[in-house]
Amino acid sequence: MALALRLAAKGRGLTSPNPMVGAVIVSRGDIVGQGSHRKAGGPHAEVLALSQAGSRAKGGTLYVTLEPCSHLKKRTPPCVPLVISSGVRRVVAAMVDPNPQVRGRGMAQLKRAGIRVEVGCLEAEARQLNETYIHWVQTGRPFTILKAGMTLDGQIATAGGESQWITGEPARLRGHRLRADVDAVLVGIGTVLRDDPQLTARTGGDPARLAPRQPLRVVVDSRLRIPLRAAVLQRQDEAHTVIATTRAAPAKKIAALQGRGIDVLVLPGAGGHVDLAALWTRLGQLGVTSLLIEGGSDLNAAALRAGLPQRLMYFIAPLLLGGQDAKGLFGGLSPRRLRDALPLTNLRIEPVGRDMLIQADLQVR
Repeated sequence: MALALRLAAKGRGLTSPNPMVGAVIVSRGDIVGQGSHRKAGGPHAEVLALSQAGSRAKGGTLYVTLEPCSHLKKRTPPCVPLVISSGVRRVVAAMVDPNPQVRGRGMAQLKRAGIRVEVGCLEAEARQLNETYIHWVQTGRPFTILKAGMTLDGQIATAGGESQWITGEPARLRGHRLRADVDAVLVGIGTVLRDDPQLTARTGGDPARLAPRQPLRVVVDSRLRIPLRAAVLQRQDEAHTVIATTRAAPAKKIAALQGRGIDVLVLPGAGGHVDLAALWTRLGQLGVTSLLIEGGSDLNAAALRAGLPQRLMYFIAPLLLGGQDAKGLFGGLSPRRLRDALPLTNLRIEPVGRDMLIQADLQVR
C-alpha cells in the first residue's frame, strides 16, 4: 500500500477534479502490475495495473489507495467490473470513496462477486493525500490555502505598498510549485492594480516548464476596475482567468472582458464586496477542488472571517519593518478578547533558503 500511495502522488496537480489513486497487484509474493491515475479523463490506476498484470492478476491481491469506482456518471468506464473479471481474489483499499455516487458501493459489488475485501490499510496517509478531493466532495467548496510572504514582525508590504521581494528566491520557487499543485490561484483587485501579477506557475518566464496544466486565475473585483492590459488577462491560451464581480460592474466592461475570452461571474454582494462564500460555492461547482489565496490584507481578513481557509502557509523572512503604517497580513479589526482568537492545529516549521515556512491548519469550531 505504501508503494500504491507513492504512485498515486505522481498525479499531484494533474488529476483534479478526480482524486489521486495508485494501485499495485501482488501475486504469489511478486508485484505483477502497478499504475497510477495521471490525469482527469485518463485511465484509472486499477485499469493500468490490471493491464500490466494480465493473466498474472488471477488469484492475486489488488492494493488500491481508494475504493474502486462503480458509477457511470464520468468520462471513463467503472473499474469494479474489470476488477471482478480479472480474477483477483482479494482487494485491499486504503479508504472508502467519500463521493456519494460511490461510497461503499464498489466494495459491496466486489463482495457480492466473492472477492475478499479489506478497507483501512494506511487510511490516514490516503486521506491526507486526497484531503482536497475529500473536502470538495463533502462541502462542495475548494480546499483553501492562504499563503503569504511576510517579515518576522508580520508585515506583507511597506507603508508605500512595496512587497517585491520580501522573501528569497527559494521561497518564491516553492510558491510557484504550490501554484502548480492547486486548481486555482485567487487575488483581489488591489493586488492586481498594485503588483500586476501573472499568477502562473513558472520557473523563469516559461510556465510550461513547471506546470503543464496551469491553475485557473481568479480575481475578485467587485466594481470591475481591472485594466484590460493587466498581465492576468493575457495569454488565455496558457492560463485561463475568471473575474468575480457584482451587479455594480459596468455592462460594457463585462462585455469587453468576455469578448477577450475572460469568464465573468456576477455574484451576490456583501457590504459592497463580492460575497466570498458564494464565490467559493461557484468555484466548487466549476470543479475547483483546491484554491490558493495570494491576496492582500483586506482579502485575507475577509476570507478568514468567512471561515473559508483550511490551511495557512507563511513564508517568513528574517526582516523587520516595524511601525504601525506597514501592511499587516490581515486587515480589518482585531477581536477584543483573546478567547476569540482563531485556534490553529498541526503546526509545522521548515527552513526554505534564508526564510522559514510555517504551516498550520485552521481548527473547525
